[in-house]
Amino acid sequence: MRPPLCVVLVETRNPLNIGAAARAMANFGFSDLRVVNPYEVAFREAVSAVGGAPVLQSARVFPTVAEAVADCSYVLGTTALRNRELQHPVLGLEAAAATVSAQSATLTALLFGSEKFGLSNDDISHCHALVRIPTTPDTPSMNLGQSVAVCLYELIRADAVPAAALAPRKAMRACDAEQLTQMLLDVLRESGYTNRIVATSTERKIRRFFRRVDFTAQDAPLLLGILRQILWKIREKPEG
Repeated sequence: MRPPLCVVLVETRNPLNIGAAARAMANFGFSDLRVVNPYEVAFREAVSAVGGAPVLQSARVFPTVAEAVADCSYVLGTTALRNRELQHPVLGLEAAAATVSAQSATLTALLFGSEKFGLSNDDISHCHALVRIPTTPDTPSMNLGQSVAVCLYELIRADAVPAAALAPRKAMRACDAEQLTQMLLDVLRESGYTNRIVATSTERKIRRFFRRVDFTAQDAPLLLGILRQILWKIREKPEG
C-alpha cells in the first residue's frame, strides 16, 4: 500500500521536466500532483507527456505553497544543500522514507523547487524537514524528473518493509499550522515584539517553529483558543 502522498512542483518552467515528474509518479503508483505558480506555457505543453498524461490532467494549480499543502500534515522539501544555511533537519532518503511511512494516517507533501533555483527560503519555511539525495559535491543537483523518481522509489521500497506497530496519531494539518503562525504573528505585532524591519524573518522563524514542534491535530483548537484570548486582551481598551 502506498503512503498517502502528494508531489508539489514549485515554479517549474520546463515541460519535459514536468512530464518526466508526472511519469515517475505514474510509474510508482502516485497520482496527486500539485503545481505552484508554474510557467503557464510549460505546464500546458506537458499535459501530453507519454505515460504521465492522466496525472497531469488531474493536477491542481495553486498560487502559493501554503495553499498547495494546506490539507497536509507533514511537508518534506528537497534540497541540494549547496552553500545554503538551513534551519531544518536534513534527512537522508532512508530516514525520509521511514518518516513518511510513519505518517501513514495523514497526507504528506513532497516539495520540489524550480529547475534553476530550487526551493526558496519562504518555500522551505512551510516544511517540517528536508531530504537530500546523496549526489556528488561536484554535481549536487539532479534533473527534476530524476529527483522525483528517486524519491518516490525510495518511498515505495521503504513501504514494502513491515514497520513496527505505532500508536495511532493524527498530526496537525499544514492549514492549521499556518493559521497558528498568522495568529501568533498578530499577537507579536500587537504586543510590539515585532516591527516591519524584522517581520519577514520573524514570520519564517514562527512558521518553522510550528512545524518543528510535534503538535497533533487535537492541539490546534487549544492553541488557537489561547492565542485568540491573548490577542483579545491586548486589543481590549481600558474602561474610562
